[in-house]
Amino acid sequence: MALSAGSCGISRLSKFRGALLGALLGDCLGSPFEFDDDESPIVIHKFFEKLEGPDFKFFFLLLAPKYAYTDDSAMTKCVAKSFVSQGCLDEKDLAKRFVTEFYSDRRRANTYGQHVVDVFHKLRALKFADPFKPASEQFNGTGSYGNGGAMRISPVALFCHTDYDVMLHTAKRVTQITHTHALGVNGAILQCLAVHEGLTQDPTQGPLDVEKFTDGLISKMQMIEQTDEFDGKRPFHTQLLIMKKLLAKEGGANVHEVKESLGNDVTAIFSVPTAIFSFLRAQKPIPGIETENKFRRTVQYAISLGGDTDTIASMAGAIAGAYFGEEEISDPYRKYCEGVEEFLELADGLYELAK
Repeated sequence: MALSAGSCGISRLSKFRGALLGALLGDCLGSPFEFDDDESPIVIHKFFEKLEGPDFKFFFLLLAPKYAYTDDSAMTKCVAKSFVSQGCLDEKDLAKRFVTEFYSDRRRANTYGQHVVDVFHKLRALKFADPFKPASEQFNGTGSYGNGGAMRISPVALFCHTDYDVMLHTAKRVTQITHTHALGVNGAILQCLAVHEGLTQDPTQGPLDVEKFTDGLISKMQMIEQTDEFDGKRPFHTQLLIMKKLLAKEGGANVHEVKESLGNDVTAIFSVPTAIFSFLRAQKPIPGIETENKFRRTVQYAISLGGDTDTIASMAGAIAGAYFGEEEISDPYRKYCEGVEEFLELADGLYELAK
């Protein structure tokens, strides 16, 4: 499904910029709350209110550093840079960029999961002869099922937006450099599909059809996933059906229900559907989140669910940014987050390749 320039009220460039910017800002703003599940939604709401307040702006610009991004955005940046530099999927180039980024930026070293770091060590030791081998050997050959592939996948949805089959293949290969378990790979594919779906939708034509958006993902994952050998179900397909029920619940599901049903941890199965739910739930007002800005509502809600807040908010932000475009992303969040200009330049580079 191609998204041509001028095919909707929001330009394709704006949507490309929104997707990468949304991924970055979700990461930066979610990081301070990671696994701090005692933090109340009120505290998180005050955090966002302060970002938009004049007093905080004055104080922040004078005294405080910008909110730093984590491994989520560092690896997203590598994926986008590899595409822009090579003009194609080059697995060895991408693996080298992941490793170089990790070793050259020690400030962020502690934000990477140890299993990914082990992959990086082996890739470097083997001189990148086989960019997939180290990851495929982890966990006795089953591979990792974490969300590390999904968190960095948004550039794939942009780079491959005109060719669905190529997009699926590319998402799989980009993920398998560090995560080879079917749950890790399919989680990245699902996140890629959600970002791509956001790209193809036009928010200027009326409210998003949440049920149609959900059904589209359910149908696609039913075709992509293999059944689980133990229970005969398709894991992500099952989670999306649960998500659909939560979205349809009268009055909206409460935070506890969402966390219990969809999860909020570092595994792909219990974080990717949660991120998609956050975006879809934010299409309507949410009690305790007093804003009309749906990008902010998406990210704030994702963070309020606790757990792996930076990754879940980053994935939700990427979908929201792809859907709304960069115009929905307020200036305060750009000013207070690290890496904004670089990510916008990468989005521009991906857009040029897509022309």
